[in-house]
Amino acid sequence: MSHFPKDFVWGVACASYQCEGAWNEDGKGPNIWDDFCHDVTYEYVKNRDTGDVACDSYHRFREDVALMKAHNIQVYRFSISWARVIPDGEGEVNEKGLQFYDDLVEELLANGIEPWITLYHWDLPSALQNKGGWLNRDLVEIFGRYAAIIAERFKGRVQRFMTLNEPQCIAQCGYQNGNHAPGLKLGEEKVALVYHNLCLAHSEAQRRIKAICGDDVKVGAVPCGTLAYPETDTPAGREAAYHASFDLRQGWNFNIFLDSLILHRYDDSASEGYKRFAATIDPADWELMETPDFLGLNIYQGFMVDEQGREIKRYPGFPLTACKWGITPEVMRYGPQHIYRRYGLPMYITENGLSCNDVVYLDGKVHDAKRIDFLNRYLLELGKGIADGAPVLGYLQWSFLDNFEWSEGYNERFGLIYVDYRTCQRIPKDSAAWYAKVIETNGESL
Repeated sequence: MSHFPKDFVWGVACASYQCEGAWNEDGKGPNIWDDFCHDVTYEYVKNRDTGDVACDSYHRFREDVALMKAHNIQVYRFSISWARVIPDGEGEVNEKGLQFYDDLVEELLANGIEPWITLYHWDLPSALQNKGGWLNRDLVEIFGRYAAIIAERFKGRVQRFMTLNEPQCIAQCGYQNGNHAPGLKLGEEKVALVYHNLCLAHSEAQRRIKAICGDDVKVGAVPCGTLAYPETDTPAGREAAYHASFDLRQGWNFNIFLDSLILHRYDDSASEGYKRFAATIDPADWELMETPDFLGLNIYQGFMVDEQGREIKRYPGFPLTACKWGITPEVMRYGPQHIYRRYGLPMYITENGLSCNDVVYLDGKVHDAKRIDFLNRYLLELGKGIADGAPVLGYLQWSFLDNFEWSEGYNERFGLIYVDYRTCQRIPKDSAAWYAKVIETNGESL
C-alpha cells in the first residue's frame, strides 16, 4: 500500500551550469564557475573539467523534455543562469538568454510537465563577484530585481519558484572551505555575513515574486544539511535524533540558514564566530525576513545516534555510493519530520539520488541496479515519514541527466539518463524505466 497522497508530485531536477553548456553563447556573461574552472593557476576541479559543454542541454533541451515525457516525469526543477539572462548581473537583460528559458518552459508545458524554477544554483555573474559577491549587501536588492524580471516573464506559467539552492554550500564551500567557486577561505564571521545576506536576498526575491505573481504562486528555499536518525525507534531515540540534527557543533546543518530566516535567531550551539556576528545584526533586519511558503529538502545521507544523542560509528564495510557517501535510507523517514517539527512548513524533497559507476554494457544498455535499490529504499522510508505525519508534497530525483558534478567534474554519475560526454548521446538507464513505473503507480510499485 502506498503512503503517498493522491496529489503527490514526482519529478526530476538539474542545474544550469551542470547541464546547459553554451558557456559563452548568445550574449551570456561569465559566472564564477566559468572563472573557477578556467583558472589555469590551480586545479580546482578534477581533471580540469569545465561546464563549457556539459550535457549541451542548451541545444538539446527538446530531446531532454521528450525523454522526460517518455518516463512520466510530472515536474522538472531547473535553475536559471543569472549571467545568461543579465550578463553583468544588474544591467541590461539579454533577450536571447531569457528566450532560451522561455522556450524551455513552453516545451515543458506542451508536454504536460510542470516547470519549477530555481533562481540561483551557485553560478553568480562574475561582475557581481568582483563587487564582493555575497559579502556585499547590495546583492540583496540586485537579486530582488533579477527575481522580478524572471517572475514577470513567467507569470501565469510557473507556479513554484525556489530562490536559493543550498545556501550552506554557497557559504561554507564557496567562502569558507574554498572547494567551490569563488574559492575563498574566510573566517566564520565573514561566512556568517554571507549567510545573513542570503537570508535577506531570499526575502527580497520572495516579496518581489509575490508582488508580481500573487499569493497563489508559491516561493520556497532549498537548504541542505546532515540529519540524524535514531538507532532505535523509541521516543527517546527520536528525541535524541531531533536534537542532534540541529546541533551546530556537527558543522553541516539545515538550521544555520533556516533558524535565521524563520526563527530569527542563532542556535545556542553556534560557534563563537557566529555568535559574535549575531551580536552585530540590526534588529530591523529580522523584520525583513520572509518565511518561505515551502521548504525544498535536498537529502542524500544522514547519521545514526543512540538514545543519548551520541553518533554511532559506521561499521566496516558500511554501504557507500560511488562518491563515498553513506547509504542511509532511514534519514528520509526521520529527517523531514525533524524539519517540520522545527519550522512547521510543507516540504518537497527537491534532491535525492546517488552517484554510481555506470557503464554502457555490451548490449548497449546501462544496467544500474544499485540506483534502483537505493531509490527504492529511500522512497519506502519517505512513505513511512509521510505516514508518520510529515507533510511532504512531492519528490524530485537528482538528477535526470548525468552532468558536471562541481569540483568532482565528470567523475560522478547521478543521472537516470546516461550521457556520453564525448558525443552528448543520451541513453536511458534501467532506473529511468523503474522510476517511470513508480510515478505511474504513485509509489504502489515500490
